[in-house]
Amino acid sequence: MGYEEIVSANPNVDPWLPKAGTPIVIPTQFVLPDVPRQGIVINLAAMRMFYFPKSKAGEPQRVITHPLGIGRVEWKTPEGITQVVSKKENPAWIPTPSIRKEHAKNGDPLPAIVPPGPDNPMGTHVLKLAWPSYAIHGTDKPPSVGLRGSHGCLRMYPEDIVGIYNNVPVGTAVRVVNQPRLLGWRDQKLYLQTYPILEDDKRNHAQLLKKSLSAVRATPKAKREARAQAKINPALLDEVIRNPRAVATPITQPDVTLQTYLDRATRVQNILPFNATWEGEMDRQLTAAEVLKLANKESDPAR
Repeated sequence: MGYEEIVSANPNVDPWLPKAGTPIVIPTQFVLPDVPRQGIVINLAAMRMFYFPKSKAGEPQRVITHPLGIGRVEWKTPEGITQVVSKKENPAWIPTPSIRKEHAKNGDPLPAIVPPGPDNPMGTHVLKLAWPSYAIHGTDKPPSVGLRGSHGCLRMYPEDIVGIYNNVPVGTAVRVVNQPRLLGWRDQKLYLQTYPILEDDKRNHAQLLKKSLSAVRATPKAKREARAQAKINPALLDEVIRNPRAVATPITQPDVTLQTYLDRATRVQNILPFNATWEGEMDRQLTAAEVLKLANKESDPAR
């Protein structure tokens, strides 16, 4: 999970000091973005990557998903189609002139080259894109994943970038979209997953959702079995739109509210997983105050 996802799913929980025993919603069911399911797909609104490895004939399509950190408002991550053009392990970071100018203006001058190591903002692995100066990479500040904190590049947790680096070949297509309201069928139910609309996204999302609802009801998938008779619960639809919780919700369920649906979620005990490698060391973790600085754009984010 990224920061915004977990906060959206738990709006009444203090993200810094949750009380012992507090139930936490972990939204790990995802409606896929409405784009071809090939290569890497990035949904900026969800701050999340979906990777579709090539499957062999007769095998089901797999999808691997990870949270991301994306570009700040003044350094927006571009939308469109690009591709991975190269990969590098233990990269050096060469700040662009504009980034160096910004840091110098803020009294934090940068060197021409930041060598590989634990303080390198690009982390341990990087996938460079065909868009000049943009990349998918790790980070030396894991709490910034799930925030708008970069200069346009896409940040991943250190443990996530390794798998993507090893599995994604050079030449893989990368599609970047901005879809805060996602619709998809599962079993006989139509699901809607909503994320907070990015502050610089000025599109008419009410009109876009209306078109999406018409389109999703007209697809061949919508006509299977009992789906054609499924009726949208207008009160639940309105609630999910007004309260973007990052939770995939079946909006064709009658007599259901968002809260009653969440109350049905599987309960699990929060324990350290078997074979976990974390030893409890907190030296490399940021404090709550430091993460807030990142969120308030007062940090020293890298590309």
